[in-house]
Amino acid sequence: MYNRIILVGNLTRDPELRYMPNGGAVCSTGIATNRKFKKQDGSSGEEVCFVDITFFGRTAEIANQYLKRGKKILVEGRLKLDQWTDQNGGKRSKHSVVVDNMQMLGSKNDSNEGGYAQSSNPQPQTSSYNNQQNDYRQPSVQPSDNIPDINIDEDEIPF
Repeated sequence: MYNRIILVGNLTRDPELRYMPNGGAVCSTGIATNRKFKKQDGSSGEEVCFVDITFFGRTAEIANQYLKRGKKILVEGRLKLDQWTDQNGGKRSKHSVVVDNMQMLGSKNDSNEGGYAQSSNPQPQTSSYNNQQNDYRQPSVQPSDNIPDINIDEDEIPF
């Protein structure tokens, strides 16, 4: 069986971080996705779906640190059915998503308050386990006296 779901939407509430007795982090929040469509009469309509999402481990700590209500994210995970009995004895259930990977979406201007600054390229920032933006620099090449000069005639080049 295959259980995989990908959602893009905005967070409906600030993440809530808790720790399990074994020390593992759990972070819960919700996401709202919307779909715009045209009705048969030609008018436009919109359908909104609210889904609870749960992060575990390092991803939970990253979500708690960088996400807040209203942030746009992409989550990938598995669908889970939660079942319980309410106070009146009735059986209740709801679907939720256990997140395996997330990507923070949005522009650089969307993150003025959260301490998270995204690059200005249009690609979303991946943050499955490590969301820290690393400072990668090209290695500097120093001229060396050990490299011999090669005299190649242009007629010898095959292209």
